[in-house]
Amino acid sequence: MDFSHIFNSRKIGITALVAVLFNFLTLLAQANPETDTTKIAADTTHQEATAGHEAAATEKKDQPFDTGAFILHHIADAHDFHFWGEGEHSVGLPLPIILWTDKGLVTFMSSAFHHDDEGKHVVDANGQRFVKLHEKIYYASATPNEHGAYVEVNEKHEAKNAKPLDFSITKNVFSLLVSVTILLVVFIGVARGYKKRAGQSPKGFQSLIEPVILFVRDDIAKPNLGYKYEKFMPYLLSVFFFIWFNNLLGLVPFFPGGANVTGNIAVTMVLALCTFLITTFSGNKYYWKHIFMPPVPWWMYPVMVPVEIVGIFTKPIALMIRLFANITAGHILMLSLICLIFIFKNLAIAPIAVPFAVFISLIELLVAFIQAFIFTILSALFIGMAIEEHHDH
Repeated sequence: MDFSHIFNSRKIGITALVAVLFNFLTLLAQANPETDTTKIAADTTHQEATAGHEAAATEKKDQPFDTGAFILHHIADAHDFHFWGEGEHSVGLPLPIILWTDKGLVTFMSSAFHHDDEGKHVVDANGQRFVKLHEKIYYASATPNEHGAYVEVNEKHEAKNAKPLDFSITKNVFSLLVSVTILLVVFIGVARGYKKRAGQSPKGFQSLIEPVILFVRDDIAKPNLGYKYEKFMPYLLSVFFFIWFNNLLGLVPFFPGGANVTGNIAVTMVLALCTFLITTFSGNKYYWKHIFMPPVPWWMYPVMVPVEIVGIFTKPIALMIRLFANITAGHILMLSLICLIFIFKNLAIAPIAVPFAVFISLIELLVAFIQAFIFTILSALFIGMAIEEHHDH
């Protein structure tokens, strides 16, 4: 099958724009304080400090496991990849921090925060002071608050400090760049294969990809776009493979996977915006006439025209929310099953929770493909509605 007319198009673009750590192997490590039994503290200051430490440890141990905070932490974006450990004993991969401040561009590595996410560690850079609170970077206050954090918070525990513009390479951005690089390498190689073997049977990786390309062409593009399908095939192929690959990458529990790219509403918003722009600028006169002069009695125009105009925007919004909600829900469900072990504080729950989590993970492999298919076919449907030609009989 000759696809050179598709892969030679200059309009091929990977719709990887801006926009989670999801890691099953991450466990909460607790450090056990070491006690020197050969020495007995004589001063009361040491005794009070020890008593205070034990009281704090007991209070922390008695606190119920916060399932919501744990899940939200793992599906949210972050400024580094966390492998294992907690606090000072945490091991991960730091990522570049890129800030635009009042004094210009400031860059440093996220390791400068020493794994602090509570606003207690101040980073001095370019004559300015920064802290990180809940994965957001703020200008540090001059003095710490009662909790030792260099931020001022309101009654809702929201920071009131000013924030610089953050252009950092976060987990989602890093994973997005990885996926774009892999897709470019793969499809440039496939395109070269079609050029060299024009009219011949596919070979190697080309033979693995071609059935999926045929699926997108025959089951998505042609039925919805008709004879004009070739013009939109580069976009449909790009968005399909981008979503599918990032869905699968988000299920990998170790680096470079684990980032929740397609579960980030900023990413799905940009993908939906691409479909919206293509639909809007490809619309013919029949499409716009149907919106502003729908085939209804004139006295219904005040009702139907606003409905049609609203429909222009609800279609991409539905695309955005559908992909975001389905991918995020799958991650939350799997993490919730794992959290049952910590909620009941009993390893006896593991034989029940872990198999169910594995089962949901296998279903998510299917969901990864289904969501890529749904987004692509709806995009093709919306574009097809805009370019459809009507003939008066």
